[in-house]
Amino acid sequence: MTEHREFLTRRVHSLLGVIPIGLFLVQHLVVNHFAVYGEENFNKAADFMHSLPFRLVLEFGVIFIPILFHAILGVYIVFVARSNTKRYNFFRNWMFLLQRITGIITFVFVVWHVWETRIQLGSQGADYSLMEGILSNPFMFWFYMIGVLSTIFHFANGLWSFCVTWGITQTPKSQKVVTYATVVVFLALSYVGVRTILTFAYGI
Repeated sequence: MTEHREFLTRRVHSLLGVIPIGLFLVQHLVVNHFAVYGEENFNKAADFMHSLPFRLVLEFGVIFIPILFHAILGVYIVFVARSNTKRYNFFRNWMFLLQRITGIITFVFVVWHVWETRIQLGSQGADYSLMEGILSNPFMFWFYMIGVLSTIFHFANGLWSFCVTWGITQTPKSQKVVTYATVVVFLALSYVGVRTILTFAYGI
């Protein structure tokens, strides 16, 4: 019973990492990328998201609670899982280790980001000038750069684990194909995230 419960829990953990958390990450990156097209365009996109009906219900039911569950279970997995990269220097072993490291970084980054751009502001939504002020600080610039890239890596690499966990990729060939696909996802989303940060910080 214990093994069966743990199996189901990890499957739910994997599922939440893609739906809804992964979908929210992509949506959040795309909305933020409107900054590249000017302050007015970003503020309009941010205002649209902030004015969605039942926003608080959506935030807690679709974003905060799933993220909290995924994060708490993820931290548990980090501390009970054993890495064998020293003994077996295989690519997937290193990806396993990096998934755990980026998971911790992502957790810290998301908690701070939510506090800074959501909780502290209350009912007032974040705008271009807020993000510009945050990212003009060199320390925060690199904090966000590392945090965003870690989050994107954690999601992209998690897609590979999701496909294996749910039996979508069962052969070495299919797993290799998905590996290449997740690299494309990582590079594409990284471009969107980094480009947005550079726009806020330096106006480029």
